[in-house]
This record gives sequence, structure tokens and C-alpha cells, in this order.
Amino acid sequence: MRKRVYLVVAVVALALVAQSLFASLQGAQQPAFNGQRALADIEYQLALGPRTPGSAAHANTVEWMLRSLRAAGWAAEVQDTEWLGQPVRNVIAKRGAGEPWLILGAHYDSRLSADFDPDPAAHAHPVPGANDGASGVAVLLELARVLPPDLPGQIWLVFFDAEDNGRIAGWDWIMGSRAFAQSLSEHPDAVIILDMIGDTDLQVYYEANSDESLRAEIWDTAAELGYADLFIPSVRHSMLDDHTPFIELGIPSVLLIDFDYPYWHTRQDTLDKVSAHSLQAVGDTMLAWLLGRTD
Repeated sequence: MRKRVYLVVAVVALALVAQSLFASLQGAQQPAFNGQRALADIEYQLALGPRTPGSAAHANTVEWMLRSLRAAGWAAEVQDTEWLGQPVRNVIAKRGAGEPWLILGAHYDSRLSADFDPDPAAHAHPVPGANDGASGVAVLLELARVLPPDLPGQIWLVFFDAEDNGRIAGWDWIMGSRAFAQSLSEHPDAVIILDMIGDTDLQVYYEANSDESLRAEIWDTAAELGYADLFIPSVRHSMLDDHTPFIELGIPSVLLIDFDYPYWHTRQDTLDKVSAHSLQAVGDTMLAWLLGRTD
């Protein structure tokens, strides 16, 4: 009888150990995006100063991104090139090989002139770029930290330079992404661009030029995660943005953007206008979509 009791106890103990081990393995397999850490990355970028091309803040941002990406286990490099005679420095992080080949991108530069600021005196100053620039970078860097290193296929995270200076003499829009897209010898399966996705009052609508099937996948993923109030499945804007060069090449591409942002291209695009909750929603959605696409 005593042996039978010992045997039952042993079996129960083994079951509990196995259950605990299984739960631990499950937890290890479920990476978690951290919106607060992404918000801290925005704060860090703002502390460096506006990331205008040629500035010390711009150069320091490139070095910081490279360090952060390499520390997270990504192969990271700078694409030094030019567009319309202006120097362009795109940062490219790569992981994996084969298919699917997915690219996520965001621009990191700041606009040279806050020309939409209601104060004319502000037009001579650059835009801080908390939402317009830093938010997309922050989400990509946090994804770099939490994405499993052994996913099938390959993922590239690309941080584009020179996106935001259109209508300024000597510049155009989306110069970094145009230079990068033209340098591709082969085409990825999909490109997702994140721009202005940290707004405290986030509402991400369909963008008119984005691939319909691909954007439906992403918005459906957001809804499944409980973010249907932030990802609205109807068209609101048609945008020239970093997804445009890839669309022109026939590559399925989607832009995630909340363009209803009253501080766009003003000196008021500051840390208090972005939130960890918005970054969390976008980060959770992109993480789940990536894991589903590479499953």
C-alpha cells in the first residue's frame, strides 16, 4: 500500500514538473513587445536632437541604431548612397535566409523646417519628430529585440534616411527609400512601412495605394488582438510615402500611418504627443503578423 502511495506521489510530481516545463517552454516561445521600452527609444532620439541630414544628431542616431540592432543579434550595415545629389544613409538590419522575405521600414530623419507650425518664427527650426520619424524607428527596434532568431525565411528592418524634406530647395520626399528600392537586385515578398504610428489618439486607416490583400491581413490581425478601435478598415488617405517606390516596382506594400495628426511638421511634434499604448498596439500587431507569416 505504501509503495502504491509513493508511486502515485511520484507520478503526480512528474506531471507537475512536466506541466511547469511545458508552460515555461510555451512562455519562451511567445515573445512580448514592450511599448514602454519603445517609448523610451523615442525619448532617446529626441534627446539626441532633430535628426536632420548632416547633423551630429543624425550621425549619432545612425550609430545608436547600429549598436542596438547588433546587440539584438541582427547583421546591421549602412547603405551610403545618394539621391538627387544629396547623401543618403539608410540603415539595414538582416536576419535569416530564404522565403518568405519580408521588409519592415521606417524613416528616421527629421524635417529641416517646421513649416506647418502656426508660429512663423518656428519655420526656421527643424521638427523634433517624436511621432513623425522616431515612433516608427522605436517600433522596429523593439521588434528587433523580441523577434525569435530562428524564424523561417528572412526579415529585413530598414531605417530610411531623407524621407521628410520635400518642398525644401534641393530636396524631395522619400529619397532614402527610392535609393534603396532601386538598389534591389531581387524583390521581397512584402514591404510594410510604419510612419507616424505613436499618436496618443491613434487611428490607423487603410491607405489607398497599399496592397489590398496585405493590408486586410494586418488589420484583421489587429482586430484579433483587440485593437479594432485603432485599426479602422476603411480608406482615408492616399499618401506618397516610403512604400511608394516598392509599389512602383510591383512589390506588395502597405503603409501604416495616422495622418490625422495636428502636430505634423510643427515644433509641437514632441514626446507628450505619443504614447506607449499606441506603440504597443502597432508593435503587437506587427509581431503577430510576422510570426504568422513566417510560421
